[in-house]
Amino acid sequence: MTTVTARIPATLIPGDGIGTEIVAAVVEILDALGAPFDWDRQEGGMAAIKAHGDPLPPALLESIRRTRLALKGPLATPVGGGFRSVNVRLREEFGLYANLRPARTMVPGGRYEDIDIVLVRENIEGLYVAWEHYIAIGDDPHAVAISSGINTRAECRRIAEFAFDYAVRHGRKKVTIVHKANVLKALTGVFLETAREVGRRYEGRVAFDDRIVDACAMQLVLDPWQFDVIVTTNLFGDILSDEIAGLVGGLGMAPGANIGERAAIFEAVHGSAPDIAGKGVANPLALLLAAGLMLDHVERGELAQRLRAAIDATLREDKVRTRDLGGSAGTAEFARAVVRRLG
Repeated sequence: MTTVTARIPATLIPGDGIGTEIVAAVVEILDALGAPFDWDRQEGGMAAIKAHGDPLPPALLESIRRTRLALKGPLATPVGGGFRSVNVRLREEFGLYANLRPARTMVPGGRYEDIDIVLVRENIEGLYVAWEHYIAIGDDPHAVAISSGINTRAECRRIAEFAFDYAVRHGRKKVTIVHKANVLKALTGVFLETAREVGRRYEGRVAFDDRIVDACAMQLVLDPWQFDVIVTTNLFGDILSDEIAGLVGGLGMAPGANIGERAAIFEAVHGSAPDIAGKGVANPLALLLAAGLMLDHVERGELAQRLRAAIDATLREDKVRTRDLGGSAGTAEFARAVVRRLG
């Protein structure tokens, strides 16, 4: 059992582009909060390619194996051939089967108020296994492109249980299973069938229903308040989680947790934004909220609650906001404002 005063080893990956700026801001705030993390700072992404020829060098992977916990800034994958997505590689390497994407309204006065939706995405199967190849016809080597997806009943069951367990632990009322079983009858049919079986085991504790993915996407725009927890497959989760982020202000407000049995990696889900890197204007909120999820994960919920309360006060009462949220504060200024609230 971890004691309140124990330090917790954790890997810190600043990442690319704006990563170094938002990581510095988040670490400053976590220090002011008294967060228990002992950081092992490791290079990843483009910086690691330059230094080691690999965006995920052995030292970084070994650090995560040791700490089983990481906070990650955005990592860029070079466009074109040569390197697979670094995020997909991390999920596969550590079996990070559950992607948790909570979204709630934090800045009032927008198009949507009082949004509070949690999306649970299966993270290692589906079409993102990327079993792809081409078939040549005539002189065109890429005349036909073929991609295979895979969903196993065991993995469908595991992610459904994760979603329903999450709902029970956090006092949520309903889980919506999102699929495309009307067309992809095997690939997402097994997901729907298995998730329904899991849902029936929670009868009396959590309600459940299901939606076809295109109908869910429309209803998220028309009436998002009908949703509580959503569980879905890899590709659909990737798309819908970004749509949900749009309801609360964009990807700058979107934290992500990638959770498995061997490790957990917490991240800002936005990209490295090289166009604003070095300008000191990036919004650190997505990574800061991810750090809050990390505190929850290590059973320091009281610190996570203090952090979220300070963020809310900074945004709502002090009205200190970065440019993407209609304010004028830079990255460092926003961090200092949250630190003042913590004090």
